[in-house]
Amino acid sequence: MRRVRPGNMFALFGPCALSGRARGLLVTASASGAGDRQPGAQGDAYEPDPRRWRALWVTLVAGFMSLLDVTIVAVALPTVQNDLGASPAEVQWVVSGYALTFALALVTAGRLGDALDRRKIFLIALCAFVLCSAACGAAPGITLLVVARLAQGLAAGFMAPQNSALIQQMFRGAERGRAFGYFGATVGVSSASGPIVGGAILALADGMQGWRWIFYVNVPIGVLAVLLGRRLLPRTRKSGRGHVDVPGVLLLGLGVLAFMYPLVQAESGGLRRLWWLFLVGAAVLAVFVRRQRRLLARGTTPLLDPRLFSTVRGYAIGAGVGTLYFIGFSGVWLVFALFYQHGLHYSPLESGLAVTPFAIGSAGAAVVSGRLVDRFGRLLTVWGLSGVIVGLGTAALLLRFAPLDHAPWLAAPALFVGGVGGGFVVSPNITLTLRDVPVRMAGAAGGALQTGQRLGAAVGTAALPGLFYLVLGRSDDFQVALFIALCAALAAMLTSLALAAYDWLRDRRRRAAHGKCAQEVANTPVHSRQL
Repeated sequence: MRRVRPGNMFALFGPCALSGRARGLLVTASASGAGDRQPGAQGDAYEPDPRRWRALWVTLVAGFMSLLDVTIVAVALPTVQNDLGASPAEVQWVVSGYALTFALALVTAGRLGDALDRRKIFLIALCAFVLCSAACGAAPGITLLVVARLAQGLAAGFMAPQNSALIQQMFRGAERGRAFGYFGATVGVSSASGPIVGGAILALADGMQGWRWIFYVNVPIGVLAVLLGRRLLPRTRKSGRGHVDVPGVLLLGLGVLAFMYPLVQAESGGLRRLWWLFLVGAAVLAVFVRRQRRLLARGTTPLLDPRLFSTVRGYAIGAGVGTLYFIGFSGVWLVFALFYQHGLHYSPLESGLAVTPFAIGSAGAAVVSGRLVDRFGRLLTVWGLSGVIVGLGTAALLLRFAPLDHAPWLAAPALFVGGVGGGFVVSPNITLTLRDVPVRMAGAAGGALQTGQRLGAAVGTAALPGLFYLVLGRSDDFQVALFIALCAALAAMLTSLALAAYDWLRDRRRRAAHGKCAQEVANTPVHSRQL
């Protein structure tokens, strides 16, 4: 049999040569394989860095700090308000301002990491995060605290996309799944354990000034991470595509700001007063997308490559699954904190300990899921979302109808089941969403993925507590308010489950079609395959 030229590849498939689905599958697989073989734009062969696992722990520690600071401050807000004499609207900016600037920076920071040096940007952002943490702890008044928190969120936003991009740069194959398993555990545990850690610090640092240690604790850990990062993190050679679309940066920033600002102002009536900003944001983002397509057509590197969503297998659906999941996942913890602290009069530490079973289950399952994602694929996410829905749904029923004295203890096993399910959602979804992204676009892809998650988290943290207070005001029943808010969170997770199930079924059909074509090739006589 004569050697087949690449241009005549599809002639081998006989009847399958007419199958657009099969051709699309082969093209996608070829493209993703090429992207995985070429780390970055260098085009050289992948050589494992012997220090990669130690370097991973540096990025995970930094990522844990940045994500923990999204929720850890919430339990200390009453103390901060009393100590600094701030109004409720001012003290709310300590939490929402951080989330706002965090989300604004993500995509731009990822693109800069791809174009320049991920290691350098990560270390600079980590140093800035440490300095801003110290400034937050030392702030003499609410104005300086809010300014320091805005700067801290910006530093965290520049650091976060480098985490996922460095994992893609340092790992391949099954190792990448394991590394993303640890990363997913970090995301899940940091989000769920914020109230626990915050409550513990407040309990240990007794007194009105104890809230300052919530920020000071980042300083020694961050300094150690900087020193280790300088030694262990790999450098990223410049790709020759150092152009950054500055107008695109401004358009994307304005669009994200228009969506985020009403959400972070929700408790002071922002959704009612500023609803029109959602329309502005949609229009600005439409202009941004059009500009990115024009740049791509002209051969110029865009800020966010539209092909990530149209041609990279699993990226668009994975981003949607993550965004919908975080709507429910992030808002749940604030609702639980309100229920336990105001309804049952728990201390911040006791409130955090009440949801510890979810964090424990999530941490263990996320590490295991990293080893299973290559075997089960999107089905793992379907199982995980089902587990979260069953666990949180059962907890919602128990906390609604069981006696208040026993309800938290009865709900603990259900929360553990939900946590195990959550561990099979975040980590596998990150792996499946990013695994076929070429490494040269890893930073921007990771930044866009996390931007969706931050937007989802902003919606959840604004909508679920708002719904809780609305029901509480009408019924004056904390159990009813918690139940309705958790049902709203479960609705978002059910939508995420439907999207994940659709993707899983589509993959099954694709594999079946591929197997059928392969069988037809195997049954084709040898002389028919000669070209």
